[in-house]
Amino acid sequence: MTLTLRQIEVIRSVMVAGTIAGAARLMNVTQPGVSRTMKHIESSLGIKLFVKKAGRYVPTSEARDIFTQLQEVHRKVEDLQISIGQLERGRGVELALGSVPSIANVMVPHAVAVLRRHYPDILVNFEILKIEEAIDYLMLARGEVVVMSYFFEHPSITFEPLAKGRLVCIASKDHPIASRSAISPREISEHALIGIDPKDPYGAIMADIFEREKLDYRISIRARFGTTVCALVKQNLGIAVIDAFTVADMTDQGLAIIPISEKTDFQTYVAYRSDAALSSYAESFVTMLRRVMEDYIRKAHGQAYA
Repeated sequence: MTLTLRQIEVIRSVMVAGTIAGAARLMNVTQPGVSRTMKHIESSLGIKLFVKKAGRYVPTSEARDIFTQLQEVHRKVEDLQISIGQLERGRGVELALGSVPSIANVMVPHAVAVLRRHYPDILVNFEILKIEEAIDYLMLARGEVVVMSYFFEHPSITFEPLAKGRLVCIASKDHPIASRSAISPREISEHALIGIDPKDPYGAIMADIFEREKLDYRISIRARFGTTVCALVKQNLGIAVIDAFTVADMTDQGLAIIPISEKTDFQTYVAYRSDAALSSYAESFVTMLRRVMEDYIRKAHGQAYA
């Protein structure tokens, strides 16, 4: 006969408690259930495991070796449960992830906060990467996943769609357009523009719109990162077009965030090595980040057109 873990637990509980009633309380089950299980085990084994002395069940001499082994099995099961519990909390686990700045500034921290609520002991190693750094980050195994603002072809990297975003116009609260509920590309072109390179994924969206409408795309101040653009706009040096994710937490920081009347949607991605499956922790992070980003865009869209 092969004993199941449940049967092992019944035998050990009787041995520890010394009574059927005590074993039932330890296991939080009924006494008849324990009695039936013990009778079935002894019948199947063909040996008596316990004898009753002074109202208590004590192991028989022939079963003592079995009980020694059962104790060892139980100890290993307890160790396994402890290890599983640690994994469920993320203890001893390091999740290394990277992100381009536009998504790293607000969206990733929100997702990491949700992740830590699920895995409170997990160690997160988070790096902000330029787009051109993402390939080395993944291929040299410095991290497991990178959050990207656009897709490119690479034979060893898989790109999985993450969430859609959109561009917005930002201005200082003191700027004449700050009170606008929406703004067109033509109206944007009438003001000094602070911006990112037109070759940048986000810059290219607006450059294409300007070209299509035969507008001059003149940038008075060029900056590499969205946070720098925001800082320059706060100084009222001009207005800017930027992704909504960068300014998600900036509505009360001296900036007016104005929807653009033209369609400016873009797709973001998560990238990882094609020859390696994502860990369950990385998959959880991606799921949580996608939800955070989609929720923000949905709420921002609702507020803009309420």
